[in-house]
Amino acid sequence: MASLTMAFATSHAPQLGTPPENWDARAAADKRNERLAFRGQTYSFGELSSLRNSAFGDELGVETFREKFARCRSAIDQLEEFVRSSEVDVLVIISSDHKETFSDEHLAPFVVYWGDTVQHEPLSQDDLDAMAPGLSVAEAKNVPDVSTTRQCHSDLALHLIESVQAQGFDIAASQQLPAGKFGDHGIPHGWGFIMQQVLKGDVPVPIVPIFVNTFWHPNPPSAARSYDFGTALEAAIKSYPEDIRIGIVGSGGLSHFVVDEGLDNTVLDAFTAGDAQPLRALENDVLVAGSSEIRNWIVAGAAANAASLQAEVVDYVPAYRTDAGTGCGMGFMTWKAPTQ
Repeated sequence: MASLTMAFATSHAPQLGTPPENWDARAAADKRNERLAFRGQTYSFGELSSLRNSAFGDELGVETFREKFARCRSAIDQLEEFVRSSEVDVLVIISSDHKETFSDEHLAPFVVYWGDTVQHEPLSQDDLDAMAPGLSVAEAKNVPDVSTTRQCHSDLALHLIESVQAQGFDIAASQQLPAGKFGDHGIPHGWGFIMQQVLKGDVPVPIVPIFVNTFWHPNPPSAARSYDFGTALEAAIKSYPEDIRIGIVGSGGLSHFVVDEGLDNTVLDAFTAGDAQPLRALENDVLVAGSSEIRNWIVAGAAANAASLQAEVVDYVPAYRTDAGTGCGMGFMTWKAPTQ
C-alpha cells in the first residue's frame, strides 16, 4: 500500500522571485490599495499606517531586504534538497488559483486534477507587460522558457477523488484544465513556483495538482473543513494499493499582503506541536487576501499530522516592504518521520 512519507509547505509570494533592490515596486501597489486586510478588518494604506504607528521603518532598506531575501532563497534551496533526498514517487501539490485557471464560471472549494499530463506554459511579453508593478519579474520565474508537458499520476488522482468522495467530500474533478486567463490550459503560478523555483525546472516525479479556492467569495472552505480534507487525503493515500512513497506540498501564504507575525506564529507553532485545534479555529475573516493561502498549509499539514510526520520550521522571515507593515510572512516548513 502507498504511504505519505514527507511533506513541505512554502510561501510563493512575488518578493521571493524579485531582486531585493526592487522590493519597493510592490510597495507602490500597497500604497494604492484601499482594502488591505488585517485581523478581520480592511484599511486603506494611510489607515493601516496610522493603526500600526508606522512601526516598521527599521525593517526597510536595501541591506535588510538583501539579508531577508538571502534567508528565503536558502530555505528554498533546503526544500529542494529535502525533496530530492526523500525518494518519493509522487508529489501531491496543493495550491490556490488566482482566477488564472478557474473563473466565476466555476469556483469549487476543492478540485483534483486527474489528467495524465498538464501543460506548463511560458508567459508572453504582452502578458508580463500587463501585470501590476513588481509582479512580472517574479512571475517570469514561475514558468519555463518553452512550453513544457509535466507528467501527472492520473491513477492516484482518480483514487483520491473516489476515496475522499466516500469520506463525505463532494470533490470537483478536472481532466483538462480550462483555457484560463492566458488561454493556454496551463498550470498556474502556485504550482509553477514549486516546479520552477523550488525544483529549478527539473521535476523528478509525477505530480497530482489539487486546487483549493482560498481567495474567492462565496465558497472558500473553512479552516476546519480544510483540515478535515487534509486528513481525508492521507486516508486516501494510504488506501492506494500500489506500494509507493508519496509527498504532499502546500504552496502559498503565510500572512499577506499585511504581515501578521502573530497569525504566522500561531500557524507554525500549531504544526510544530501537532495541535489541530488552533488551526481548525482560524476564522474566515482572518483567512482573507493572501493570508487565505494558509488553507493550503492546513490541508498539507493535516495530512502530514495524520501520517504521524513531525513538523520542523526551516525558516520564517517577516518580509516587510513598507513602514505600515505590508509585505509577506515567508514561511518554510518540512514534515518527516520522527527520528527513532
